[in-house]
Amino acid sequence: MFDIGFWELVLISVVALVVLGPERLPHAIRSVAKFVSAAKSMANSVKDELSQELKIQELQENLRKAEKMGMKDLSPDLQKTVDELKKSAQDVQRSYANENQPEASSETDEKEATVQKTASSSTVTDKAD
Repeated sequence: MFDIGFWELVLISVVALVVLGPERLPHAIRSVAKFVSAAKSMANSVKDELSQELKIQELQENLRKAEKMGMKDLSPDLQKTVDELKKSAQDVQRSYANENQPEASSETDEKEATVQKTASSSTVTDKAD
């Protein structure tokens, strides 16, 4: 990435030592190291997301080709891709259904509790009359 040799690093180190002094130099080095590691982490994250998006795009293109061919006489690679896409879609649907299912049951429980409270309060008011 950068073409920095040994002597350039030595020069930068000497200048940093003179400018910052021996007390502040370790703190400055740690700060720079944290910044560099955060930048690398962010770059790796972006690279992973881009590669994932490219794979998804490739799968979509292969699926379009398969649909145009009528899903008949597919090449082995294309058939494998279609199967992977179907499996991925099923996994996403299962995970989405599993995430929403507990919420739905808790909402149903809350609604049932509200109905029971309403029914018991109306029974109490009927007895009071």
